[in-house]
Amino acid sequence: MATITVPAHQKGDVLVDYEDKKFEDVKAAPGEKALVTFHTVAFEGSIGLVNLLQASRLIQKGFETSVLLYGPGVTLGVQRGFPKIGDEAFPGHLNFNGRIEKIINDGGKVYACRFALQALYGHGEGALIPGVIPISPLDVLDIVLVHRRDNAFMLHTWTL
Repeated sequence: MATITVPAHQKGDVLVDYEDKKFEDVKAAPGEKALVTFHTVAFEGSIGLVNLLQASRLIQKGFETSVLLYGPGVTLGVQRGFPKIGDEAFPGHLNFNGRIEKIINDGGKVYACRFALQALYGHGEGALIPGVIPISPLDVLDIVLVHRRDNAFMLHTWTL
């Protein structure tokens, strides 16, 4: 593995090395799972994007990773764009869509609650990013319980 040299940054009279990692780089054991859940107001803050990045990092570390979008979080899984679906209105406009597509392309699974999608936000399943799997509202609890039973790492995201 190649070593990347990152210059230290000056903070007053102190050199700060932002790449100075304090903890071991944990990798998943074979078969280890992770679940990242999103009951978050999409696009209104950074926590959704930060935890999508964490889901990607879990995949890179070897975890069999699933993402659950429910409540307002289902809108993270809806195709976006302006003036047409897929068009980026401004740089970064489609960061969430791109990150979800990357998670799916890298082998992660992304699930979206059908009830929240249709009944709460008025989107049909055809509005989902290709590869996002619609699930029953009864599965929202069961996906968490299945991962708990399997001793999976779980990261739950709630914002109000």
